Amino acid sequence: MKNKIQIPHIPLAERCRPKTIDDFQGQIKLVGSGKPLRIMIENDTISSIILWGPPGTGKTTLAKIISEATNSEFYQINAVSSGVKDIREIIEIAKNNLQHFKRTILFIDEIHRFNKAQQDALLSSVESGQIILIGATTENPSFEVIPALRSRVRTFVLEELSKIDLQNIVNYALTKDDLLSKLSIKIDDLDYLLYISGGDARTLLNVLEACIIQEIDKDEILITKEVIENIVQKKNIIYDKAGEEHYNIISAFIKSLRGSDPDAAIYWMARMIEGGEDPLFIARRMVVLASEDIGNASPNALVLAEATFSAVHKIGMPEARIILAQCATYLASSPKSNASYMAIDNALSEVRNSKLEGVPIHLRNAPTNLMKSLNYGKDYKYPHSFENNFLQQDYLPKELLDRQFYFPSENGTEKTFKERLKNLWKGKKKYD
Repeated sequence: MKNKIQIPHIPLAERCRPKTIDDFQGQIKLVGSGKPLRIMIENDTISSIILWGPPGTGKTTLAKIISEATNSEFYQINAVSSGVKDIREIIEIAKNNLQHFKRTILFIDEIHRFNKAQQDALLSSVESGQIILIGATTENPSFEVIPALRSRVRTFVLEELSKIDLQNIVNYALTKDDLLSKLSIKIDDLDYLLYISGGDARTLLNVLEACIIQEIDKDEILITKEVIENIVQKKNIIYDKAGEEHYNIISAFIKSLRGSDPDAAIYWMARMIEGGEDPLFIARRMVVLASEDIGNASPNALVLAEATFSAVHKIGMPEARIILAQCATYLASSPKSNASYMAIDNALSEVRNSKLEGVPIHLRNAPTNLMKSLNYGKDYKYPHSFENNFLQQDYLPKELLDRQFYFPSENGTEKTFKERLKNLWKGKKKYD
């Protein structure tokens, strides 16, 4: 047995954590030359930020690199096990550090797990600069971080690591780690190792190390697919929650709903559920689809999707699968229309690319006497004072009166909307 070597107690993923921005792999849009995070680090102008991205893409590593590069005192807490008391203790330390012209970085992992009160406790210190907050989250900050805190930080989005990034991480570990660099290691099926990691660098290195330890007594350590499968104890990886397959399967799911195929939609949903996907992620995507692809063709779709999101949040798995399935089959079976989605994009394009016209006088509010004297609101006609609660009246600036943004479809309820609009406007606007 040639390789009788003491195995370090510190995991490989921690031993190989990059110490400098130049050794960091991936996230080129953030840390590449001239990119925002690199500029902040190199110019020592770091401010409070939130790092949002899939697991194992470098959020914790970036936080530690920032701390080292900016000569700041670094504190790390996890939102699962820490509370307001821990935050306040660190804030007191930070206040003392400021008196000695030293900055304090507070890194909060899984910041989305902090409740509103816990997030509120950060506001004053972040705004005043007593602490530099670095929050890491795998969840959309728009939903999981309170607006007051979001407005005080910059949010950076981390992308999943590419195949090249993951290969570079493996090569870095094999050549730079004190243990692995002394061993003769050959990886027979690198693609499978990368796939099994799900795009998570931490998982990748943990599996790699486990495979090496299993084969440590061999003269040459050969990591084959069979060795990897023996380690992970799962030959058929259905779904990698953070890697390419995550995006492939959610794309197939959404396209199946849009294409009115409930069988395909349920199949792809089952793949996600069996793979351990967050059920709220699935529910959230269905809320968007209900408005984007069904819209006014079946307005109840959005109501059901929103109710599904709420119910899944309250119930949890495994029962949540039943609620998700009901919503998915309903959405797939509903009439489709993207007219309202296209309407807002058409209007946004007009606003962004054309001159912004003033609000017509008759549509302006007149809460003061001065405004009334300027004829604000004059000649506005209140629709409820007329037969059928309607009269023909201009609601766009005169320069835009010929513009149409909303084109109702011939599907479901939206067809009724379209007929009503045609009858009301009697040719003044073309809804056909």
